[in-house]
Amino acid sequence: MSDEEHHFESKADAGASKTYPQQAGTIRKNGYIVIKNRPCKVVEVSTSKTGKHGHAKCHFVGIDIFTAKKLEDIVPSSHNCDVPHVNRTDYQLIDISEDGFVSLLTDSGDTKDDLKLPTDESLLKQIKDGFAEGKDLVVSVMSAMGEEQICALKDIGPK
Repeated sequence: MSDEEHHFESKADAGASKTYPQQAGTIRKNGYIVIKNRPCKVVEVSTSKTGKHGHAKCHFVGIDIFTAKKLEDIVPSSHNCDVPHVNRTDYQLIDISEDGFVSLLTDSGDTKDDLKLPTDESLLKQIKDGFAEGKDLVVSVMSAMGEEQICALKDIGPK
């Protein structure tokens, strides 16, 4: 036994809380799944019959919730897939800076200044126009696997 203390420097993130396992056969349309390390919303699921070697396969078609890219994956239905923890939070929009970042008001009264404006053109235009008109806007922020993005907008009336 030594009296020395060991110091471990961890550069890796366990990532345990970002996803949870779920059996492939139980994932349904409009659910979420991780395909190629990207959180996706499932738009199509088809299951093949058990073959000669006994595994039914699930074919998933998903759309990345942040980039809107279509991704596909085929997994044996008895195996586990990663499912992302997807959270949707509403924040009130306070300000839009020149460099494309938004300032949002959280429920606790703090400000959140680390989010960029969305890349979706129509949503971007709605946010900028509504803000320019002085409306009170509430944005919905979708977060999954350490990423966050504004995904929807609500108008709660004039200031």
